[in-house]
Amino acid sequence: MTTSTLAAAQRAAAPIYLDHNATTPLDPAVLDAMLPYFTERFGNPASVEHGHGNEAAQAVERAREQVAALIGARPAEIIFTGSCTESNNLAILGFAEANPERHHLVTSAIEHPAVLEPARALAKQGWQVTVLPVDGDGRVDPGQIEASLTSETGLVSIMGANNEIGTLQPLQEIGGLCAERGIPFHSDLAQALATGTVDVERDSIHLASLSAHKLYGPKGIGALYVRSRRPRVRLSPLLLGGGQERGLRPGTLNVPLIVGFGEAAAIAKRTANAEQKRLRALCDRLLDRLRIALAGVELNGHPDQRLPMLSLSIEGVEPLALLRRLREVVSLSASSACATDKVETSHVLIALHGDTARARQAFRIAPGRSTTTEMIDLAADEITEAASALQGMRRSA
Repeated sequence: MTTSTLAAAQRAAAPIYLDHNATTPLDPAVLDAMLPYFTERFGNPASVEHGHGNEAAQAVERAREQVAALIGARPAEIIFTGSCTESNNLAILGFAEANPERHHLVTSAIEHPAVLEPARALAKQGWQVTVLPVDGDGRVDPGQIEASLTSETGLVSIMGANNEIGTLQPLQEIGGLCAERGIPFHSDLAQALATGTVDVERDSIHLASLSAHKLYGPKGIGALYVRSRRPRVRLSPLLLGGGQERGLRPGTLNVPLIVGFGEAAAIAKRTANAEQKRLRALCDRLLDRLRIALAGVELNGHPDQRLPMLSLSIEGVEPLALLRRLREVVSLSASSACATDKVETSHVLIALHGDTARARQAFRIAPGRSTTTEMIDLAADEITEAASALQGMRRSA
């Protein structure tokens, strides 16, 4: 099949999905694992005195073991929540409530709003909040973190991988700095789980926020890792009620979604390393093709220490105009999917490049498990055609 024939066939089918940083499709094996718990295995895991409840409780504990294994944690250290956003709020606000003796939080300028907004809430309550800059590749300098730590520092919160530019942070070095000073370290790992490279013990992480839907699992389920020893981290719940999840997250557990999270974690643990290498090769192939075909293609984020995704800025190409042209054939993202009610330059790109054309022109491409070489080549052709047209319009204006 020729490229033109393939393009025509793709236009008649569903668009190629290259926005896996926003969400991932549900893995069929995950769906299969979940389905019985929507129907015949419907028990409440709190009702362990009878068979239906006990069956559900066992399923939850198996999922807890699977999620824990993915990050090197103990099963009892996994608290299921409704989302990674909830986990971030519980980690930061719950820690602040339970540990009132120190009132200083250190974080970075490129964190997800689910971290930055709780940080702002603490600042309104009198906490000192240090928001550290990042370098031009989107990395936090561990030396700056070290310099910012004081006797009042209660918590450090630095994400594992950025959802918009893909940059990986030096978690082990940051965690070591915190551990040496007895300061708990929290990390939003929503985007980093699929890499299979995080170990909370090795990296000295004390609190970690997790998400299933970035891992080919279901939406509406997250988890929080809470270290239980050396040191044990104390949190206060944000909600009060039935006492589930060690009293930190009350409410009847959503067994089907928890089972799905567990299965997704187990699959990721088996496949992550090989899949990351494959996706990185696809990204390199796409970037090479775009750089040959187009002028002014710039990569945002770290060139090597990154997720297998691309954040690109193309001279003379406004990303929303590009996405509109590609809507029927390729699904891309102009910025984080968590702020789609606003059209404004991403705070992440501003942190890297200031309020510049490069920051305003950024868009991201994130392949996934179903992405093939043929899809990447077609996407490269379509992006090239659309971007060239936009550049031509700009030159003739």
